[in-house]
Amino acid sequence: MQQLESLMREARAAAAPYADADADAPASTPEHDDAEQEASRILQICNACRYCEGFCAVFPAMTRRLRFDAPDVHYLANLCHNCGACLHACQYAPPHEFAVNVPRTMARVRLGTYTRQAWPRPLGALYARNGLLVALALAAGIAAFLLLALALHGSLAGPPTAADFYAVFAHGLLAWTFTAAFGWALLALGIGARRFWRELGPAVPGPAALGDAAGAVATLRYLGGGHGEGCNNEDDAFSLARRHFHQATFYGFGLCFAATVVATGYHYLLHLEAPYAYTSVPTLLGLVGGALMVLGCTGLLGLNLRRHPLQGDPAQRPMDLGFIALLLAVALSGLALAAWRAGPAMPSLLALHLGAVMALFLTLPYGKFAHAPMRAAALLRWAVERRQPNRLGLSEE
Repeated sequence: MQQLESLMREARAAAAPYADADADAPASTPEHDDAEQEASRILQICNACRYCEGFCAVFPAMTRRLRFDAPDVHYLANLCHNCGACLHACQYAPPHEFAVNVPRTMARVRLGTYTRQAWPRPLGALYARNGLLVALALAAGIAAFLLLALALHGSLAGPPTAADFYAVFAHGLLAWTFTAAFGWALLALGIGARRFWRELGPAVPGPAALGDAAGAVATLRYLGGGHGEGCNNEDDAFSLARRHFHQATFYGFGLCFAATVVATGYHYLLHLEAPYAYTSVPTLLGLVGGALMVLGCTGLLGLNLRRHPLQGDPAQRPMDLGFIALLLAVALSGLALAAWRAGPAMPSLLALHLGAVMALFLTLPYGKFAHAPMRAAALLRWAVERRQPNRLGLSEE
């Protein structure tokens, strides 16, 4: 403890020559909530200790700062991938009196950024409090509405329809409805990401920074843990399972989206209408993507339920589980629909799948998916920052 206090005094002494350089920095505000104040306290301790400096992007970015106002805390929290390595490596982690818990504190701050940057903000706050309930209720409600519509028209079930989904719901209705929902999600996510980027201050990313950030996003570079051996989940054993399950979910979702794009091209450019054969490009993309999503979501769900109680924020668990549940419902219902698309259950399976997809689109900007654009923005900001000289005139390059 005395050694740490000595290190912190040295850090404050080292900051003195640069006091003028911080004159234009945003001052700490009374609006800092408890999570931000706790994060600032912990980052000051970590900045004096620096044992975890090589673990991920958070710690080298932290060392470029001498104090931690709200924008700094938000930036570093979204750089954190919650791999857990620093918690198990830290000599000041609970039950030490300093109670340094970076993963949980950063998760609490991230939850605040999701809700504050959400557009419209009240929807972000609603989902943050009741994520799992809202996700499941919305999916069930939309599916029930579609099932009721089919029942009223006498087409809830019937003879095989040769997988013609548009005989159940008109192509134009589906296209315009889901395009509007997806467009809303993109608009809301874009506004939230823009708010977050502007909060961090001006920066102009060059080609090298853009490539670096894109590589970090595509490979989930910082889910390798502090030693490149993976994350810590329920104990101090390293595992790459979390990275692999995230990648399966990420690329599975991308393949399903690609399947939709290719099918749209088939329909409007090549004038080839669904249903498509199992060997066609859009169907193969959808099947592989759906299988990867089931694998990834099932794995992430298991890891989430077994996670060490000190890692993550318990208040964020409903949001996490809500997002995983919706992704899993989309994937499972899509695979079931593909398997029994020519049978009498097809209309009902289609209604369930469409309900899950619509609920996913409507909640994307307000649930766990909000971390995707914000983390990408934080990684891009770090890619820019690491190429700039620090207070000693040095950069990582």
